[in-house]
Amino acid sequence: MSILIKNGHVVDPLTGRDGKCDVFIKDGRIKKVAEDIAEPADRVLDADGCYVMPGFIDLHVHFRDPGLEYKETLETGGRAAVKGGVTTVCAMPNTKPVIDTAEKVAEVHRRQKEESLTNVIQLGAVTIGQKGEELADIKGMAKEGCHAISEDGKSVMNASLYRKGMKLAKECGISVFAHCEDITMVEGGVMNADGNAERLGLPGITNSVEDVIAARDILLAKETGVSLHLCHCSTADSVEMVKHAKEAGLPVTAEVCPHHFILTSDDIPCDDGNYKMNPPLRGKEDVEALRQGLKDGIMDVIATDHAPHSEEEKNKSMAKAAFGIVGIETSAALTYTALVKTGILSIMDMAEKMSSNPAKILGLADKGSVSEGKIADLVIFDPGKEYRIDKNAFASKGRNTPFDGFEVTGEVVYTLVAGKIVYGGKER
Repeated sequence: MSILIKNGHVVDPLTGRDGKCDVFIKDGRIKKVAEDIAEPADRVLDADGCYVMPGFIDLHVHFRDPGLEYKETLETGGRAAVKGGVTTVCAMPNTKPVIDTAEKVAEVHRRQKEESLTNVIQLGAVTIGQKGEELADIKGMAKEGCHAISEDGKSVMNASLYRKGMKLAKECGISVFAHCEDITMVEGGVMNADGNAERLGLPGITNSVEDVIAARDILLAKETGVSLHLCHCSTADSVEMVKHAKEAGLPVTAEVCPHHFILTSDDIPCDDGNYKMNPPLRGKEDVEALRQGLKDGIMDVIATDHAPHSEEEKNKSMAKAAFGIVGIETSAALTYTALVKTGILSIMDMAEKMSSNPAKILGLADKGSVSEGKIADLVIFDPGKEYRIDKNAFASKGRNTPFDGFEVTGEVVYTLVAGKIVYGGKER
């Protein structure tokens, strides 16, 4: 099967290509990137007026499969991913059962080939059952291609045990993805600890809940030498700590989610469970620091923390609702609208933070680029499309988003995985 993408504006962080080019794909790989390619192809896609970028790689999703399929499955999560231009995801291990053995990682990887339109890299837990008491089979999971371990959804509070896990990860050549939350300091909080929490009569979560563990994990990474990736950073001090870690030459990277660089606690209109996420929406100073961190290259990645829940779990007071929102279908449009259109990031920066940097962190040498020889995981993105986000049109089972009705610019037109069109097909 061969595909020729014509008239598109190619954006490739690896080569620096940023201009109008055609892309010729054959047998799942990019064979040629040049102007006015005349190769005969089985299908021709007209990308006039669109960006052609490497497929987005989301380092942080919850597909809930196995065990919580009423929230999401490999199949529905995959459909949601490709609708959002995401061609590879890292699935967090807090499923039921927890992914804490080589066999469980292998089973998800086997199933995703049959059930998911997107590539799924299953991460492994740090501890057995994510109970924080005994290390999981880190070596076995690494051999099955987990790429990273994570206790996401919580932190390993036993620093000595966590350090041992980090050392094993380092030996195995995989990363540690850190959810930074000192559970002893949460004290029942459900949103940011500020005047808005007082207004709504809800208990708050202070910035230090995140910052204390971020500092600890950076220091442990310094000692062990493991590649540390900080998930869903939400505070100004997290940005500052990542900056200092990088200046010190430590192997530390960090991600920011669209809800954290767009919304503040001031945007929570009422006691609505769709605004409850962990970490919570912070203050204006934090949002500004996150945006500046992305602009300055301190924060490496834009990820989603896609966390689908049932309507029953979210349609209630924040005091009782589940933590988390969906985001994999809206991240590209939100990023383009909030950061690229406003001049905070360039379109090249967007491709870097959503594609090439995640590929580097995972060690995926064949992905994250629109260049010859790479796997043809690509997205064709229309920057001129204006519309309102409609949660009822989501491919995900989850409808839990604070962005329903939000006006955005930018739409995924086509998504290709290994040279196969897995989303799109509308004539342009």
